[in-house]
Amino acid sequence: QVQLVESGGGLVQPGGSLRLSCAASGSIFSIRTMRWYRQAPGKERELVATITSGGTINYADSVKGRFTISRDNAKNTVSLQMNSLKPEDTAVYYCNANVRETMMSSGIDYWGKGTLVTVSS
Repeated sequence: QVQLVESGGGLVQPGGSLRLSCAASGSIFSIRTMRWYRQAPGKERELVATITSGGTINYADSVKGRFTISRDNAKNTVSLQMNSLKPEDTAVYYCNANVRETMMSSGIDYWGKGTLVTVSS
């Protein structure tokens, strides 16, 4: 019983910035890996950025240098700072987290319902 809720989506002009946040709540012992995915209309869902519990970060080539992923372990949140936004960044952005619900639990993936980012003039 873990819930992920994204926030921060909206309409922004090309070149603008937006910050997405995702809050995890429920039965959480620890969160191993947190990720941001996105899915544009008519396209497949793609992995945007990953951050592990140890702080290891990876980005998709398409966003590297423009997006920054971060997490606050005390608050069970992950954020995605998006700068220099392009029309092709338009998509529904989804938060994903691999969560250990108890000390003896294996990690289980949970998903948020998504937040829409529209980059358009």
